Amino acid sequence: MVNARQAAYLQALGVDVYVPRSAPPATVPVTRRAAAAAEPVPAVASAAPADIARDLDWDALRAAVAACQRCELHGTRTQTVFGVGDRQARWMFIGEAPGAEEDRQGEPFVGRAGQLLTSMLRALGLQREDVFIANVLKCRPPGNRDPKPSEAVSCRTFLERQVALVNPTLVIAVGRIAAQNLLATETPIAKLRGKVHAFGARSWPLLVTYHPAFLLRSPSEKRKAWQDLLQARQLFERLRREADSGGPA
Repeated sequence: MVNARQAAYLQALGVDVYVPRSAPPATVPVTRRAAAAAEPVPAVASAAPADIARDLDWDALRAAVAACQRCELHGTRTQTVFGVGDRQARWMFIGEAPGAEEDRQGEPFVGRAGQLLTSMLRALGLQREDVFIANVLKCRPPGNRDPKPSEAVSCRTFLERQVALVNPTLVIAVGRIAAQNLLATETPIAKLRGKVHAFGARSWPLLVTYHPAFLLRSPSEKRKAWQDLLQARQLFERLRREADSGGPA
């Protein structure tokens, strides 16, 4: 259920809020006036769109992503690709952007690259439904080109809110472009791999590995990706033990 504050945020984004006939009027305001009467939100009118997603729950965030027109990609997408998986996952994998098949199906990492990612998860003892998978961009760039910086900025708060809602133990940046966007760097992926980075307001631990599509083109690099997975498993187990014991040993 969308509450009064969330409904006001969605309306500030231009997202329609539909109210079931059985819902009490105070639960989901239909108009800005009703929203203001139910709960004042003085910051919404002047807030930048990037600030609005920070208080949304899962359903409201998905609705905001689906209605987003912050950049030019909304004009060429078939649909947005929000993300998929366990909303309370301990592992979160973040890729670059949807491709053609992802744009058609509305799910990240499908096709051959998705199959390889599934195999990588199995190597960690995980299934796709055990993790949460998302992308830096929620819309496909035409021709599968690299995301523009402005496009990544437009989607940034959506992604940050997803990570905050999942609150994973470990984040894996999948591919160079995802890693460079998440870490705000132009450092080559070879120098980002093997190191524990921090992402976001809560400094979630983040590791970097190669994108499955790259590994399909360069199978000789799969050994390095396996090293990344071993490091990820070791780090995850250490973080889990520290969390269980109340802090670092």
